[in-house]
Amino acid sequence: MYETDDPRSRLSTAAGGAGPISAFAASSYGRFYESPPQETDEGQRNWYTRGQNFVVCYSEVEPGAVFERKGQPDEYVLLLHDPNMAATVEANGETVEVPGYTITMIPPGDSRITCKTGGRIVRLITTQSADIAAKVDNADNYVGPHPQVPQFEPWPEPVDGWKIRSYSLDVPDQEGRFGKIFRCTTFMVNVFPPQGPRDVTKLSPHHHDDFEQCSLALEGWYMHHLRWPWTANQHDWRDDEHERVASPSVCVIPPKVIHTSAPSDPNGNVLVDIFSPPREDFSDMPGWVLNAKDYPRK
Repeated sequence: MYETDDPRSRLSTAAGGAGPISAFAASSYGRFYESPPQETDEGQRNWYTRGQNFVVCYSEVEPGAVFERKGQPDEYVLLLHDPNMAATVEANGETVEVPGYTITMIPPGDSRITCKTGGRIVRLITTQSADIAAKVDNADNYVGPHPQVPQFEPWPEPVDGWKIRSYSLDVPDQEGRFGKIFRCTTFMVNVFPPQGPRDVTKLSPHHHDDFEQCSLALEGWYMHHLRWPWTANQHDWRDDEHERVASPSVCVIPPKVIHTSAPSDPNGNVLVDIFSPPREDFSDMPGWVLNAKDYPRK
């Protein structure tokens, strides 16, 4: 699966499971760069694509755009990847000024995001919010329970109670650490530094037994390579996928599916991997989760 110099080669799950029992689920792609938004509002254009447990809400905004949640059932995430973005986040009587190049965890209850500058923002919200799940462009992929994904359960609440928690993405790379990983009760997000084209002789095909991976491309373009293992039932077999996607876009990869992604734009590429709920194997790695002290391990 992984090359020996890949930090993921030390994961407890690196050897894979006992092999696929079934691989029925299909992949899903949201090409925001070529599709109209599902929703437009004052100063904002919004695209929504989901996985089994989550919705990626990608928005292009003008200054003053507002995103409000009333009675939000669980914690959600605000990603301001662009350094020039800024927002005011209010939640349950608390107000925090959030600069660009940050990731912010917003608690359950009533909250409000006011964009201070124009640009783009990403919100990650679980499918426990039925109103958000109803907006997606790929609802047909998620009718009923998923054949391999367990029922969603949030991770333990933060150690000192609910509040707005914002973290800078300006974290230096470190030998042996994989990306920039943050988690909360509902999500794990890995923000990769900008990178050039990947060496296609050093790809990392692997699979996950019981959770989806969502790859959000913010810059450049990627080749997503997916292979469905064969089962005893030939009717379950699927052709390999080699999908070229530009940015912004989302690729949702089902469990059991062997996959690897290659950044390919010589001018730079930015990818964000999203998991809901957080991954246990990444959480087992000392130093990998940069805000682990704030959120207990399941």
